[in-house]
Amino acid sequence: MFTVTIQNKSYSVEKTEEAIHVNNQTINWDLQWISDRKIHLIYENKSIEAELISLDELTKTIQIKLGNKTSSLQLKDRFDLLLEQMGMNNTASLALKEIKAPMPGLILDLKVKAGDEVKKGEVLLILEAMKMENILKSPGDGVVKAVKVSLNESVEKNQVLIQF
Repeated sequence: MFTVTIQNKSYSVEKTEEAIHVNNQTINWDLQWISDRKIHLIYENKSIEAELISLDELTKTIQIKLGNKTSSLQLKDRFDLLLEQMGMNNTASLALKEIKAPMPGLILDLKVKAGDEVKKGEVLLILEAMKMENILKSPGDGVVKAVKVSLNESVEKNQVLIQF
């Protein structure tokens, strides 16, 4: 399952071997590939030609041309949706302000302190949860303003751990 956002409207899409379901409704269409970037489809007796203009794998954004209109699609797979539910989505990383605990656990190690400059992907701390060590990394570049937890401290889900 994944979601597709187009013109600020999101659609839930699920593909099975039998059909494609959009917002829990089965979509019946006749689809024919014209080339590696173009498809022709017939949906509700309408003929539509779609062409892939660009694909940004990092942001999971696709630009397609439908007839004479160009549209941008934002894709989110099940992992993106799970991260979003945990409060760890990519939009939060654009404006780096704080890191929250994705789950309850115990702080095993702190790798930064107030005033430290961090780069994207740098390890900030290690959180033990359900007998597993979870390495929390910086989602972007920034300067640590405050560390709100200490070693061996128990934390709750969504508790602020580090502020930038």
